[in-house]
Amino acid sequence: MKQSYCKTTIVILAILTTTQALFKGTPEDAKLNFTELGHKYGHRVEEYDVETEDGYILKLFHIPGKKKGPVLLVHGITNTADAFIIRGKKSLAITLADDDYDVWAGNTRGNRYGRRHTHLNPDIDKSFWDFSFHEAGYYDLAATIDFILNATGEKNLRSIGHSQGTTVHFVLMSTKPEYNEKIEIFIALAPVAFLNHLKPPLSTVLELGPIINLDFEDLGLEELFRDHDSATELMKILCSQGIIGLLCYLDVFSPLSGLDPKRVEPEFYEVIVGHTPAGTNRKTLVHFSQVSLNKRFAYYDYGLSKNLQRYGSSVPPSYDLGKVMARVALMVGKNDSVATVEDVDILRKKLSNVAGYYLLEPELWNHVDFVWANDMDVYLYPKIFSVLQKFEEHNACSNDI
Repeated sequence: MKQSYCKTTIVILAILTTTQALFKGTPEDAKLNFTELGHKYGHRVEEYDVETEDGYILKLFHIPGKKKGPVLLVHGITNTADAFIIRGKKSLAITLADDDYDVWAGNTRGNRYGRRHTHLNPDIDKSFWDFSFHEAGYYDLAATIDFILNATGEKNLRSIGHSQGTTVHFVLMSTKPEYNEKIEIFIALAPVAFLNHLKPPLSTVLELGPIINLDFEDLGLEELFRDHDSATELMKILCSQGIIGLLCYLDVFSPLSGLDPKRVEPEFYEVIVGHTPAGTNRKTLVHFSQVSLNKRFAYYDYGLSKNLQRYGSSVPPSYDLGKVMARVALMVGKNDSVATVEDVDILRKKLSNVAGYYLLEPELWNHVDFVWANDMDVYLYPKIFSVLQKFEEHNACSNDI
C-alpha cells in the first residue's frame, strides 16, 4: 500500500512539473540547433554530410574563418557538436570564430546528427548500433578529418576533443598512424583513455556494467538516450524544473562529472538539458566499462572465442599509444570525476610527444567545465589559445625559411 502511494505521488508530481514547464517555457538556446545558435551569435554556419567508409552519414558544421587555419572540435559521449556552442558568446566555437579561426564541429555516429546510414535504418536494423568508441575513431574521425582537409586544401589541421572526443583521437592515431601527420596539434580536454581511478557513483555504475548490459540485451535495447524519445523528453522536462531540476543536478549530473555549482548556474543548466543527452548506444557504454574493469585501454572484449577469431588472442589487444606521434596538449581538472588526474598521468607517461600539460587552477574544475563553465574565458581559453598561437608562430617561421 505504501509503495503504491509513493508511485502515485511521483506520477502526480511529474504531471504537475510537466504542466509547469509547458507554461513556463524553456530558454531559447535550449531549442536551437548548432546552425541556429551560430546565426544568433553572429556567424554564418555551413552544414555538410560526411560519409564514412562503412556507410554512416554524419553532420559536420562549419563556421568559415579566413585568416587562420582549420580547427576541428569533437564532442564527448551522449553529446553532439552543440556542446561547443550552447554557451553562446562564451562558447569555444564562437570564441574561436570571433578570432577568425576556421571552425569545424564534428559529430560521431549514434547521436541526433549521426542517425543516418547509406542502407541501414537505425529504427529497425540492429546492426546499425553495432559500434563503440573504436568505430567512432577509426571511421568517423578519419572521414571527418579527410573531408576538412579536402575542402580546405590544407595538409593538416588542429583538433580539440573533449572526453570521448579525446578517446576517439587516441584510437585513430594508434590504429591509423598516417593520421598523426594530418593533426598538427591535438588539444585534449579532460582526456579519457584510462579509467583506473574512478570513484563512486561512476565506478559503481561501470562495475555493474556487465549486469546492466545483460538486462539491456534481454530488453533488446541498443540505442540509449534517443533524442526525442518520450522517456528522454520527459526526463529533460523534469530535470529543467525547480526542485526536481536541482535534484537532477545534485544526484545525477554532479556526481558523474564532479560537483562545481558555481560554474553551471541553474539558468544555463536548463539549456544543457535541452541538448543533452542526445543519444548513444549500449556497446559504447560496455566498452568504457571494460576499460575501467580491466584497467586497460584496449579493443572491445567479445569473449574468448570471438576474441580469438577477431584478434588472434584470448584477450583484446591494448591500443598502442606509442604510435601516437602527433603533438598532444593535455588539459586536466583537479575535480574531474571521469578524467582523473591519476588516470591522465598514466596516459601522459605512455604518450611520446606531449606538447604541454595543463592542470586547471580552480580546485573544483570538473569534467563538464571544459565545455560549459561560465568562466572558461578566464581559466581555459588562455591555455587553448596559447597552444594554438604557438603552432601558428611555428608555421610562420617554417614558411619564412
